[in-house]
Amino acid sequence: MSLPREREEGPVEYKLKLTASSRERMEELASQLRYRLAEKGGEAIYLLGVTDEGELAGLSEDELKISLENLRKIAEIAGAKISVVREAEGKKGKILEVLVRRSKGDFPAQVTVVAAGHADHGKTTTIGVLVTGDLDDGDGAIMARMVRHKHEIEMRRTSSVTEKLLGFDDEGRPVNYVLDSPLDEAKVFLNSAKIVSFVDIGGHERYLRTAARGLLSHSPDYGMLVVAANAGISVMTKEHLGILVSFRIPVFVVITKVDIAPREKVEKVLESVARLLKTPGVSKIPMLVKDRDDAALAARSMLGGRLAPIFLVSNRYGDGLDLLRYFLNLLPPRLRWREQQREPFLLYIDEKFNVPGVGVVVSGLVLRGKVRADDHVLMGPFRDGSFRAVKVRSIQVRKGVFAEEVYAGTSAAFAVSNVGYDEIEKGMVLLDKGAQPRAVRRIEAEVFVLHHPTTIRPGYECVFHIHSIREPGKILSISRGVLRTGDRDRVIIEFFRRPIYVMEGQRFLFREARTRGVGLVTKIL
Repeated sequence: MSLPREREEGPVEYKLKLTASSRERMEELASQLRYRLAEKGGEAIYLLGVTDEGELAGLSEDELKISLENLRKIAEIAGAKISVVREAEGKKGKILEVLVRRSKGDFPAQVTVVAAGHADHGKTTTIGVLVTGDLDDGDGAIMARMVRHKHEIEMRRTSSVTEKLLGFDDEGRPVNYVLDSPLDEAKVFLNSAKIVSFVDIGGHERYLRTAARGLLSHSPDYGMLVVAANAGISVMTKEHLGILVSFRIPVFVVITKVDIAPREKVEKVLESVARLLKTPGVSKIPMLVKDRDDAALAARSMLGGRLAPIFLVSNRYGDGLDLLRYFLNLLPPRLRWREQQREPFLLYIDEKFNVPGVGVVVSGLVLRGKVRADDHVLMGPFRDGSFRAVKVRSIQVRKGVFAEEVYAGTSAAFAVSNVGYDEIEKGMVLLDKGAQPRAVRRIEAEVFVLHHPTTIRPGYECVFHIHSIREPGKILSISRGVLRTGDRDRVIIEFFRRPIYVMEGQRFLFREARTRGVGLVTKIL
């Protein structure tokens, strides 16, 4: 058995052995490590005892000890720390899988996970026990600490989009649990070498528009599909999974409430989840995670998108949570933000605020390029299709944490001038001042209908979600005349409320009543 040949790109490095100890060679290997760390936002995996061709040769105990110590020294030179993930047998000895994580710098490595699934299945509670380190009492105690609105506590149902952070230090220990307030974003951010950012979206059908915006605007690395063991798979479970798969977001599954469901029921739900993951169109390989070796293998395999790890957890008694935490600590950043940092600045506005003493503030995820405090950027399109120069007065990466500069892959809030609060709408953009943007009302797109009860014809109106844009529009024409469930075709779409900023290659979701579909922008008209 062997691994694929080592790739020059990516965060995985094969090393048969590391026996050279000269300072020059150490510096050379440290430079190589820095490159690997930069490839995936501050983390890399080193496989000791593996040749460049992927042969699992293995090392003796002495060779392994020397190689591991040298890797530790190399990591120190590169400003990183190492931790052994797992051990395996090779042809002539042992193989070690080692996680190398950059020590705390200006910005920690970050992985964004969107929590999807039906209402009342435990998404918010699962996130709560992970970020606080406390167990639930079975009566909603954790959820009450996590939600934003009183009615969410009363109904025990999340209706808004919230983001919570779980931080890990450079040796993989949870940071939140040693803080006075585990929910203090600033303290978690400042004390972490890696952050898992959970985006919690509403699971009830009535909140789908809010859930869609939360899912699309955060550009998640992974989806955490939550299924309750006492309830099983629902229509919304399938719908959320369909959206994640349509947007090519790798998925892992957390089956909650295993403490209140009979063992036979848990087994049946596990079997039904595995069948769902194997269905055509989803085509995942389900893997029940039983121990740390499984969790490590699952985390490293997530980038491929085919494997779907499954965790069985109890948020009341703690069963399975250690494995889930271990998996999250090892989960690698997926999106290649480094490549986008060289592009002109782009950010879609996800939220807006009018802050006393500060003024107008907008927030969102930087998709391309970088921006500094005091830079001038373009904002728009406004209702008349225009774009306007505004000044970025200050930047916060987390509440209370200011930054002089942010770049692609970073969520941030920007205090801006030369614009009024009422002029700004979610879905508008901030762009590089040298851009020549165009406000768009019509696009050509390729669409796929996930579900529609009858037939879609030209003139059909629905709501389109493109990143943080939520805009009503009309399908003007369909290449083959009509669309039904499962159809894929080319269409012309017109937005009739206001112009928007979109680009070729962007994916989107459209919905209306029970209709769901996804699409790809192929041409700006």
